[in-house]
Parts: sequence; C-alpha cells; structure tokens
Amino acid sequence: MLLCTSAAQAAQFDALRASNAAVSVHYVQADAFSPAQQWQVRRLVGSLAAPNEALVYHSPYYLMPYWTGVRTVLTVHDLIPLLLPETVSPRARLFFRVAHRLALRSADQVISVSKATAQDLAGIIGVDRRRIIIIPHGVDRRFHPQPQAEIERVRTAYDLPVRFILYLGINKPHKNLINLVHAIAMLPAHAPPLIIAGAWDNRYPETKELVTQLALTDRVRFLGPVNDVDLPGLYSAATVFVFPSRYEGFGFPVLEAMACGTPVACSNVSSLPEIVGEAAIQVDPLDAEQIAQAIHTVLASPELRESMREAGLAQSGTFSWARCAAQTLAAYRSM
Repeated sequence: MLLCTSAAQAAQFDALRASNAAVSVHYVQADAFSPAQQWQVRRLVGSLAAPNEALVYHSPYYLMPYWTGVRTVLTVHDLIPLLLPETVSPRARLFFRVAHRLALRSADQVISVSKATAQDLAGIIGVDRRRIIIIPHGVDRRFHPQPQAEIERVRTAYDLPVRFILYLGINKPHKNLINLVHAIAMLPAHAPPLIIAGAWDNRYPETKELVTQLALTDRVRFLGPVNDVDLPGLYSAATVFVFPSRYEGFGFPVLEAMACGTPVACSNVSSLPEIVGEAAIQVDPLDAEQIAQAIHTVLASPELRESMREAGLAQSGTFSWARCAAQTLAAYRSM
C-alpha cells in the first residue's frame, strides 16, 4: 500500500494502482511537516495491520511518525545541514538533527542511497553499520540518447546554441555555482556559454550577482525551470555536463546526463565518485581552476567526448529502478 499526503501525489499512483491489484493508495490529510501525521499515519497503519500478519512501514523521508507500532524502514538521502552547516540556519540545522535522530531511533532498518551517506550516518550520527543497507537509486528509462529531431526541438524551444556547457540543478550554496562561474571566467572568451538550468531559490542571489560583477552576462545564461519532458533532450544537446556540487547524497543529474550520452565533469567528493565511476572527469569542487581545466579538456577533444559518452552509457546502465526495488523488497523480507 502507499500512504499519500496530498491528492496530487495520490493521482501519480493511479496507473500503478490500476495495473496491480496488490497496490492500494490511502490519502492522509496531514503533510510531512505537520505534527498531525504522528497520529494520522499511525492510526491508518494500525487499522491496516491484520492480526498475526507482518506489516512493514517504509518512510522515504525523515519527517515521519516516530512510533508506528510495526517494523519500520527509513531511507536516508543525505546529511547536508550537518556536513555543511554554513549552508543552513542554526535553527534549521537543529531541527534537522533532532528530526533525524527521532527517525533513526524509530527505524528497525535504515536504507542509505549511497556508500557516502552510509559512512556519514555512521560517522556523524553514530548509527550502527549493521542497521544500514546501501541501496542506490536507479535512472529512469526515459533518460537515453535522444534522436536529433528531439535535440533540435529542445534547442529551438529554449533558444540554445549548437554547443553549450550545461549545469542542471537548484542554486543552493552546496551546489557550488560560485566556483563554477569563476571557472567559466577562466575559459577562453570563445568557449561555449554556460547554461544554468533548474529551479531558482531567490534566497541565494550570489551567483547572478557574480555573473554581473565579472561581466559574464553574455557567457552565462540562467534558463530557469525546465519542463520535465524536455530534460532528456536538454542533456543530449549539451556538449558537456558539469556538476561541481560540494555534497550529494546520491546525485541524479550526473547519472541522467551519462544515461543521455553526455560527457560529465563533476566533483570528486561525497557520493559522486561512486555514481560516475571511471566514466567522468572528477575535480576538487573548491578549486575553480581544476573545474575550468576539466571543462576545457572535454571541449577540446571530440575523441575524448566520444569515449566518455560510451563509458557514461555503460556506467549509467549499472543503475536501475528494478534492482533498487528488488533490494528494497529483500530488506522488507529480512525483517
């Protein structure tokens, strides 16, 4: 069964429910940030637990009922507020720490989405490694090299040049866009432009301010949110995808870019090395010169881009949602 906290979320599961009689969807009025979920979800779980029948509650988020009355699995994605405390307020950091400790205390089994997050759970919060199972995410099948017609459609829709450097993601401080802009400033003036795409948080205007200060407005373009259906075409159209994040619990964008056949340059920290393997150029995210050199190296060599394309496709092929689901089911059964 699936417990949904909004009508919109419940609607997403209609197709799954229609194709699988074993799936039922139950609407819970309280959202994840409401204290009411503590009793609403607990009451619903209790009403669905048949006498003498095993039941497992799986929360994919740390804001959850902290006493469910049944065996509980928790998925932990990252510990960014604790590892990069300067990126969040003291109040948010305290809330994150307390909520995580409550969730971890409630969980019988903890799923980590990467080895890096598992190490952080053990080292930062002190979770017993025997309670942690590492189950990486998968990559959606729609992310694959797109035909030229689709690439041209997306290029026209967003008025993109033939060659461009792509970053896709939000502009939160840990994404390290400041160093990326400094790296672009180090590239030759004739280098392809940087396209920064994705949701924008107005609390962090520093990147746009820096672009103006460095007189890079003709070399850095902010695309804003991209329609979900256009993402495979956007990745496929890019000459190189760059992702200089200081920390990622998993790192979907690098996996999606590789699956679309785009060469990737990314950070050598947190989960990113285990996601990209040997298929990407890895750099120190705190060294703008290294970021610039990696981008220049990829742009300068068609042969390198082709070899990185093949390596990226092979590496991304090792991640699948079917494998993730099978490993998660095994975790349920082990309890």
